[in-house]
Amino acid sequence: MPVRDSMRQHATSRTNAACTMVMVAAWALAAAGCTHDDCGPNARCAANDDAGAITLATVTVGDSSTTDPDPSGADDLRDLPSTPTGCDVDFGCTDQIDLLFVIDNSGTMAEEQLNLARNFPRLVERLENLQDAEGNPIHPDVQVLVTTTDMGNPLCTQHQPDGYAPAEGEPTTTGCNARIADFTGLGSHPASVPEACTSVCPADLVPADPFIAFSPAGDNVPDVAAADIDGDGVGDSAVAQTLACVGPQGIDGCGYEAPLESMMQALDPGASWNDGERPFLRPGALLAIAIVTDEVECSVRDYAIMTDPSLMELDPDDGTPAATSALCWHAGVACNGPDVDGVYSDCHARDDGGLQPISRYVDYLVGTLREQQRKEIVMLGILGVPEVTAHDPAPPYAPTAGGEAALQYRQWRDGPYAEGGDILPSDPAGTTAADKTFDFGIGPGCTGQAQDGSFTGQATPNTRVMEVCHGLDYVDEHGTPQVRCCIESICDDDFSAAVDCLTGIIGSSLQPVG
Repeated sequence: MPVRDSMRQHATSRTNAACTMVMVAAWALAAAGCTHDDCGPNARCAANDDAGAITLATVTVGDSSTTDPDPSGADDLRDLPSTPTGCDVDFGCTDQIDLLFVIDNSGTMAEEQLNLARNFPRLVERLENLQDAEGNPIHPDVQVLVTTTDMGNPLCTQHQPDGYAPAEGEPTTTGCNARIADFTGLGSHPASVPEACTSVCPADLVPADPFIAFSPAGDNVPDVAAADIDGDGVGDSAVAQTLACVGPQGIDGCGYEAPLESMMQALDPGASWNDGERPFLRPGALLAIAIVTDEVECSVRDYAIMTDPSLMELDPDDGTPAATSALCWHAGVACNGPDVDGVYSDCHARDDGGLQPISRYVDYLVGTLREQQRKEIVMLGILGVPEVTAHDPAPPYAPTAGGEAALQYRQWRDGPYAEGGDILPSDPAGTTAADKTFDFGIGPGCTGQAQDGSFTGQATPNTRVMEVCHGLDYVDEHGTPQVRCCIESICDDDFSAAVDCLTGIIGSSLQPVG
């Protein structure tokens, strides 16, 4: 993550901070009753742009109308109607794979999106040649849906470009060239990186459905000749080319990333893309989720936190509190410390800080989809952890060194990176650790460098996503641990190992039908 002035990248300048807080305070008062309890596990507070009116919009999973009432009347995610498939969860007897990508589209994600797109040919090849837990070829029936981390936020709304709307879990259905304006960021001096799209998608290709589908029986993408999009000199399939066009999401999204809630809404069984004759989310299919983001998770339950000074860091310029990504860190994670070296211990997600509780997501994935609907669920998180330095040579190719095991929660450090500090050459002159703390709260989980020595960016730890991911791991009836989570580093300049880990977990989770 190239280090940002967070007020620019979050569409909130330091000079606008006071006005923004007044606006949000007015928004919160107008919500009239939009309290922590009202914005419970099955609802969120949302601003209505029409004449500045404010509404409380329910977004219960399973919704189907414009106001999203739950047709089943289920208030608890575990109470949603089940769809038995005849497969025991421990056996994973299916050849169907539904793969959801939730990709950060905030201002620092251009390089990471390009990195991911260049690995889509590898992903498609690995899936097409997937083997189950016994080494048998699967020849799977795969569907891939892509969405962003943008659920909207009142601090971002006023700065959204004309024509832009937060995805809120809705699939991306257009090629990136049709969205080329999205590859210019926000702020007074925005970055512009159209090559994050055009270098892998010279001409748009889009699927016939809200998702890409391919199997031995065919696919739903345009019939085009093979073309090399990853630079290895080998032509890539039409499926890989189409995924490389749909996959890049742009860099003009809200900087208060909400990948978990975006995931939840993408999996809403009442959404149009999960309904009808060709739904994305299919009964009995293995569900794989890939979350790609370089900052802390910020799925807001109570938007009053956006004006809560107790969750804010102080602006080093004038000593006043202001909303930045640091707010999401303080609202979402609790730690002990720091010690004399600036290191924190026992960092874990907190459920009392105004963000959606982690249980909301684990209960749905495990309690509803796995336990009730007998679906296998696996997850890949490409997040702010140190680069993985070793993997198990056998499926599921899980990390064995580096990565999460090497993650240290700590404060930012003054001084150039080459001298043990965290200040990069690309940072504005005079940047200090206090500036970084103001922007992000917690220090970097990783700092990436390319082979030529240039810096690919920095990323902060994503405790909340990691906890949801590991909530999918379990011990089977034989007492054998079953790995369903893989965490890789977004600072890695090549995501091929992440692709291998994801497909390795998918294959290891599948057992022969019958």
